Amino acid sequence: MTRGFMRTLCAIALGAWACGPTGPGAAAQEPQPAATTRVRSLPTSTHVLRTADVTVRGYTEQDFPRITKIADNVYVYESLQHQPNIEPVFTTNCLIVVTSEGVLIADGLENEELVRRLVADVARLTPQPIRYFVVGADHGDHTGGNAAFPPDTVYWASTASKAKLDQRTTSRPVHYQEIAQQKTVLHLGGTEIQILNLGRAHTGGDLEVYLPAQKILWMSEAFFNRLFPSTYSAYPGEWIATLRAAEAMQAWIYLPAHGFIDSRAVLNEELINFRLCLERLVSEGQRLHDAHVPVESAERVAALGQYAYWTRAAYNLPDGLRRVYMQADGQLK
Repeated sequence: MTRGFMRTLCAIALGAWACGPTGPGAAAQEPQPAATTRVRSLPTSTHVLRTADVTVRGYTEQDFPRITKIADNVYVYESLQHQPNIEPVFTTNCLIVVTSEGVLIADGLENEELVRRLVADVARLTPQPIRYFVVGADHGDHTGGNAAFPPDTVYWASTASKAKLDQRTTSRPVHYQEIAQQKTVLHLGGTEIQILNLGRAHTGGDLEVYLPAQKILWMSEAFFNRLFPSTYSAYPGEWIATLRAAEAMQAWIYLPAHGFIDSRAVLNEELINFRLCLERLVSEGQRLHDAHVPVESAERVAALGQYAYWTRAAYNLPDGLRRVYMQADGQLK
């Protein structure tokens, strides 16, 4: 089965396979193009197509970027992927926390042009300067534009991420302060912000941001909303443990670095669905490994069930199986 066919089949069958409710309510939520970046309230409806695909949901590129207000002074910025090798079908998200002593942003965008627009949009939200930036995920789609943040921005990254980022060439020097602890607490303008290391997941240097007063947990790339796990540098078994640790925190809302910012009910349900998807990937990869199926052939016989219809499943499955095979052989260090 070709990847192109899988993508077409996904678009046709998505409604039938959605784990959550769909129906007439979904059509009522179709967005209208906006001339400028709009700020919207957190959705409340659960009647949405469960997908990360912009076109399947009925959006166009003109609908992005957009900003969703999660709570007072807490926002998520949704932009589209524009990497040359990835069609712009899903969103890349950033957390914005506004305080009376400055702004903290967690995760950025893939190039400086997109970040400059993000910075301009933050300036429309608040006169407070951007003071801190947290690298939740060190991949280029979240860090490629970091040099476009204000020059006096303080950048934080985990030990593993800092080692990678320090090797990259940027348009101006970007210096990352290392976070080695499991929890780092920042008090900014009366707001407590916790930078957490819940375990290795998508990148191996993953960090999350938690706002304890509102019980808002920014999961960074440890959570994608209906986007099939991308595991080319991941630690699949540990990723599952990281998700379970997040679930145990019983946050009010869990926010993803990829996929739509849907209602609280949808996002919290999809966090669990994402873990179940990873568990299926790991169990299926382990089964095929134990059956001595060559990794090059495994994707053709892998039984993913409903998860085969998630956005980019056909694209991301080969890397996922390869990493599970490596995990089974003790090659992930």
